[in-house]
Amino acid sequence: MSDNENNQDEPQTPEAENEAPQDDNVEALDAGAVEQEPDLREELGKLREQMFRIAAEAENTRKRAAREVTDARKYAVTGLARDLLDVADNLSRALAAIPAEARDHASEALGGLISGVELTDKTLHAALDRHGVRKIDPKGEKFNPNHHQAVAQIPSTAPAGEVVEVIQPGYLLGDRTLRAAMVAVSSGQPPVPEDQGNTPAKDEEPGSNVDTTA
Repeated sequence: MSDNENNQDEPQTPEAENEAPQDDNVEALDAGAVEQEPDLREELGKLREQMFRIAAEAENTRKRAAREVTDARKYAVTGLARDLLDVADNLSRALAAIPAEARDHASEALGGLISGVELTDKTLHAALDRHGVRKIDPKGEKFNPNHHQAVAQIPSTAPAGEVVEVIQPGYLLGDRTLRAAMVAVSSGQPPVPEDQGNTPAKDEEPGSNVDTTA
């Protein structure tokens, strides 16, 4: 018997029998992947969008936390500064109550006391300024409801809405109002009485302007 006859009689191995089914499985997998590709792209887009949103929220949280820390440091002295404003007001009132003549003719002891009060007032305002507390004296400025408190409105030659008198100075802490300034605001020129134009001049006698040419 020849070798060719022996090869024909030999049974085929299982590997040879499974070659065709494996090719079919690969083709089926490829077809399924193609069908699922749009869904996978959509899911990938959603995941990418979610990732960007989480990153943006994290960045906003970081900025907000940094801003809160800055504000906490900047405005930590709010309570103490507000309490010290009464001290500053009293020192200013004490100095304003001393007449100029008394200053000029003050004894050595009284002069030293006045100088001490002035130095204390200056030192206190310098300390407040170092911590961001600024005094505002808005006379001549436009009324600002964020920084001013109007307690009176008076006729004046100044434009309406302009601060014409400061009753109590205000203070700012950074960009916040620590205490609003108490002010009087101009209401503008007072109205002219209707009969004022008909009042005869002082050097004119009644009837002197009567037309007698008729």
